[in-house]
Formats: sequence, structure tokens, C-alpha cells
Amino acid sequence: MAAPLTLLVIVAVTIRAALYRSSLADVISERVEVVSPLTAWKRVVEGLALLDLGVSPYSGDVFHETPLIIYLFHFLVDYAEITFMLADVITAVCLYMAVKDYNKQVFRKQKYALEADRYPLDCLELIRSPKEMYYIPLKVAMFYLLNPFTILSCVAKSTCGLNNAVISLFILFTIKGNVLLSAIFLSLATYQSIYPLTLSAAALLYLMQRQYIPVNLQRWSFWWFVAQYSFMYLGSLFVIVCLSFFLLGSWDYLPSVYGFILSVPDLTPNIGLFWYFFAEMFEHFRLFFLCVFQINVFFYTVPLSIKLKDHPVFLIFMQLAVISIFKSYPTVGDISLYMAFLPVWSHLHRFLRNIFLVSCVLLACSALFPVLWHLWIYAGSANSNFYYAITLLFNVAQILLVSDYFYAFLRREHHLSYGLYLKRKDGSEATLVLK
Repeated sequence: MAAPLTLLVIVAVTIRAALYRSSLADVISERVEVVSPLTAWKRVVEGLALLDLGVSPYSGDVFHETPLIIYLFHFLVDYAEITFMLADVITAVCLYMAVKDYNKQVFRKQKYALEADRYPLDCLELIRSPKEMYYIPLKVAMFYLLNPFTILSCVAKSTCGLNNAVISLFILFTIKGNVLLSAIFLSLATYQSIYPLTLSAAALLYLMQRQYIPVNLQRWSFWWFVAQYSFMYLGSLFVIVCLSFFLLGSWDYLPSVYGFILSVPDLTPNIGLFWYFFAEMFEHFRLFFLCVFQINVFFYTVPLSIKLKDHPVFLIFMQLAVISIFKSYPTVGDISLYMAFLPVWSHLHRFLRNIFLVSCVLLACSALFPVLWHLWIYAGSANSNFYYAITLLFNVAQILLVSDYFYAFLRREHHLSYGLYLKRKDGSEATLVLK
């Protein structure tokens, strides 16, 4: 598998290098679907200019990335294109290795269950074969590297690519069972954008499974492991925050980065749900609805963790999707990360209900974004309602996609427990309903 992966990386890097040298690079870097006030490269350049002049990059309302990012590019600004391409390659390779390790564990558990006769005889057709699972890691890497959303994000030099690399490293070390590195990279991802904090539940569940610690609130071993992981996570976060303070010499970045993410003062249009709603909002209602919108990202963590406590990797997929839909400044780069996991769940296709419709809607919306933007901003023949309508439809399609996979996953698990062909007590065929 090393040769196909190497070829895939070479093709992906070639595409990006060609686009960097084309006239499209400047156009892509200005697209509101690809960059946000948080991740735009031109804001990083302005922050670097302020830093070189001896002025804090957070003194104005231009730069909102973290201090580690600006000091990273203080040394690598001349190699920015290579840095962003390398970030994409790191993400793809990490996902490849993580999924490969995860598939081995799935196959091992499936083998033990078959040997113990835990599956009903009529659901053996749902069992995954090694041949079917062999190419999934390569497909995951391909779905990430050759996804147009990922390519656009890389060519625009959006710092979202760096965030994806950190999250992929967190996923890799979590699946590998390395508790310390999992906590370190989760703290780094949280430091970058707050929202990855919700991935901590999935990490804890997975690592406890690896160490055969039961998820039981009354067991001392459960709370001891939670305390250990929390200590490593919070300790790493404390070190990173203090390092940022020593680099910058002040705490100015805290309100400028995290306050900016949470309070959403910049209402530049994007593919998220916040900008239009708060542009139309009366000021005295703003705080209430801001809390409601922000809670959305964190609210689903508890119910999803309870429902998927035995399937933490699928929980990671669900949480990444929730973050990309409900975060305050989303870009297409966020979407590309969770979409890379779709090949992992290819065995769920027989249970998906709306996949064709949702795929068509996502493709249509992706094509209509630049069209309606041009009609609104340049032609003047449309207004913000048109653009937000497509944004709303795009997010509804994402919600339908994720909920469809959630339904399909739960249905397959139900069939593996109770059989594929369900019968009522009177012997007639039963229909499975998800409530």
C-alpha cells in the first residue's frame, strides 16, 4: 500500500503546486467559502507585518489566529506554500494510518464475535471481509487529498489546513492508544479553535476500551483514568497558553482569538449559520441567541457519547461533522476533514436513505455559491437573502447526510444483535423505526 499512497501524495502535491502558479490562486484566496476572518492568509501576513514593526498583531481588529501560528510563519513565511502542502500530506497520512489500525481492531473484534456465535445466522451478509476493508485507508487518504474543498483550502493558504493536521494527529495517537500524545494534540487543537474540546469524550471512551476499563460511573478505575487524561490535557493546554504569553509578552491574544470566536463580531458572509442571523438581530437579543448558537456545538456531545459509547471512532466522525456545521466561522476545509471518513462507513450504504438527494444538493450548492455571490456583490441583481438561502440549504444537506449515516450505523448494529429479517410476535415482517 506504500506505493499507491506515495503516488497519491505526488499527484495531490502536483495539483496544488500547479494551482499555486496559476492566476486562480489569488481568486481562490479571496473566496468567503474558503477563508474566514480567522483563517485568511492575508490577515496572517498583516499580523506578521505588525510583529516586524514591534507592534502587537492583536492591537487592531485584523489578526485573530493564535500566537503559535504567527511565530511559526515568522520563520516559514517564505516557505508558506510548502508548509500548507505538507500539512495536507500529514493529515492524509495520519488518517491513513489511523484508519488502517482501526480496521485491524474492527476485524479482530468481528472474528472473536463470529467464533463466539454472537451474530444471528441471517445477518452474516453484513459481516465485513478483509478484501472489502483492505483499500479503505487509501480511499480515506484519497478523499482528503483529492477533495476539491481540501485543494481550495490549501491553495488559499487557509490556516484551517494546519488545524486539520493537528486534529488528524490527535485521532492517530488516540487510535494507537497513546494517552499522552492524544492529550497533547487535543490540547493543541483546542488551543487553535476551542471547538475540538468536544472530541475529548470520544478520546476517553476509546482509550478506556483499549485498556479494558469499563465505562461505569460507580467504578473507581473509570474516574481515575478520566482524572489522568484530564490532568495531561489541562497541563498541556496550560503549557501552550503560557508559551504563547512568553512569546507575545501579553495576554492580548485571549480576547482577540477566543473572544472573537465566541462573540462573533465580524459578520463577513461565509458558509456558516451565524453571519446573516446576527446581522439581522436586534442588539438586546444578541447575547441570548449567541449563547444558543454556540451551545449547539457542545450540546450534542453528551447524548451522542451516551448513544455511541461502544463506538467512539464513529463518535469522532459525528463530532467533527457537528463542529464543521455549527462553528462560528466555518470553511470548506472543515467539511473536508469529516468527509474523508466517509469511505470508513462504506458498509452502511445499503441502509442509507437519502444519499443520492443529499449528494446532489451538496454539489448544486457548491456550484451556486460563487454564482450567487457574483449576483449579489458584483452584478447587484440579487441580495444577501439569496446567498444565505444557499448557505442554509448547504448546511441542511450536511445535517441530513450526517443523520443518515447515524441512522444507518444504528440500524446495522441493531441487525447484528437481533437479525437482519425482523419478525413480529405473530410471525409477520416488522419494520425498524429509529426514534
